[in-house]
Amino acid sequence: MASSLTKDSVRPGTPGSTEKTFFGHPRGLATLFMTEMWERFSYYGMKALLPLYLVAPAGLHMSAASATAIYSVYLSLVYLLALPGGWFADRVLGPRKTVAVAGVIIMLGHLTLALPSSGTFFAGLGLVAIGSGLLKANISTMVGHLYDGPDDKRRDGGFTLFYIGINLGAFAAPLIIGTVGENYNWHLGFALAALGMALGLAQYLLGTRHLSSRSDIVPTPLSAEEKRATLRKSALWAAVAVVFYAIVGFSGHYTLNWLLVPITIAGLLIPVMVIARIKRDKDLDRSEQSKMSAYIWFFIAAAVFWMIYDQGGSTVSLFADSSAKNTIFGWEFPVSWYQSVNPVMIMAFAPVFAWMWLALARRGKEPSTATKFAMGLVLIGASFFLFLAPLAIADGGHKAAAMWLVGIYFVQTVGELTLSPVGLSVTTKMAPAKYASQMMGVWFLAVTAGDATTGLLSIAGVDLNKTGIVTLQAVLAALAGGAVWMYRKKVKQLMGDVH
Repeated sequence: MASSLTKDSVRPGTPGSTEKTFFGHPRGLATLFMTEMWERFSYYGMKALLPLYLVAPAGLHMSAASATAIYSVYLSLVYLLALPGGWFADRVLGPRKTVAVAGVIIMLGHLTLALPSSGTFFAGLGLVAIGSGLLKANISTMVGHLYDGPDDKRRDGGFTLFYIGINLGAFAAPLIIGTVGENYNWHLGFALAALGMALGLAQYLLGTRHLSSRSDIVPTPLSAEEKRATLRKSALWAAVAVVFYAIVGFSGHYTLNWLLVPITIAGLLIPVMVIARIKRDKDLDRSEQSKMSAYIWFFIAAAVFWMIYDQGGSTVSLFADSSAKNTIFGWEFPVSWYQSVNPVMIMAFAPVFAWMWLALARRGKEPSTATKFAMGLVLIGASFFLFLAPLAIADGGHKAAAMWLVGIYFVQTVGELTLSPVGLSVTTKMAPAKYASQMMGVWFLAVTAGDATTGLLSIAGVDLNKTGIVTLQAVLAALAGGAVWMYRKKVKQLMGDVH
């Protein structure tokens, strides 16, 4: 499939010679594009089905609060595991082998979800989370390896193509996997997600020869003593967990919260501990310390943003399932299809935003990073203020129109384009030299913290589909956006030479 998207061209800097390229980019980009597209197809398809399956009478028939808690903790875990996923590639296998292992684990996870048993369901979720953490941290790194350093003029375009692959998979998944899961059989839907990952893994293994040789390198391999120490510590912690849960289980006290609460607390504490450890590092010079102080503002803002944004797949989706009229011109569609709205809008509007920032920059009017973050927070708050309208309609005993929910996803997408790409960029620019390879994992921890907060609220029994809590979150985001905007000059000063 990927080969049909390639064409012959002259290799830059080598007159007269030809090589296969992918729209003018290294041939290996086709391999990574297709791998990520199929992996995202499997991930977003499963994600679109997950909360609906948890509350469905033919599924696990849980309450909306329990479904939201599980969904949020699962997302939190995926992004939390991106940090050790990067460490594993850096110290043990290297990016190329780590991604292959990740693909196998994800596929096995989806197959486990496809088994008609509640006992294996959470094991399947765990496997998908582990595999996604391993893959997420490393496949983007391998895209970077295809280019001749940060000054290669094709680099930004290559990452743009890669981003399109992500959104193509995310767009198609709810339409295919969601339809099969909701209308025919939940477990067949999860099996289709496994098939998607299998296709991605096959594509990756067949095209791996086109990847950069740098992707095979283990940058800082563990010494023999470090390997032994790591294995000892891992075995110790695993034994502690097994003994603890065995005692809880055999004593008859086990409930799902015994699993969810520790993960949620870890999702809140680990981001704080990682940021604090970097901030306290005496090896950082004054400029790096100042940039980290500024970065804390962006990190907290991002955590608030993702806390609300990711509820588009849980709180808003569950509302659509129970209280919305999911029809267009009289034609009814599956609830999971709402999850295709964001990726198609991303593909439509991302080029517009890229052009807009460049046009403003040429005129010297491009907003600062802090201002863009403030805009993102205000927009994500506005999406939940908009959510109040369908909530009021449902409280009046009527079904809310589908376009209300499409409007919520539209506002959230505009907010995402204002904050997310900017956050990725500023993370790489502000990373202290000592932590250059780890800072992207730190950025993902903002998602972890936001989703862990949602999970904790749900575990505590808070109904996130109530007007009061939706209003509170909207106000929180608006206030956070206002705070970032008010202190933008201070943040810009702390950023030093980063613009």
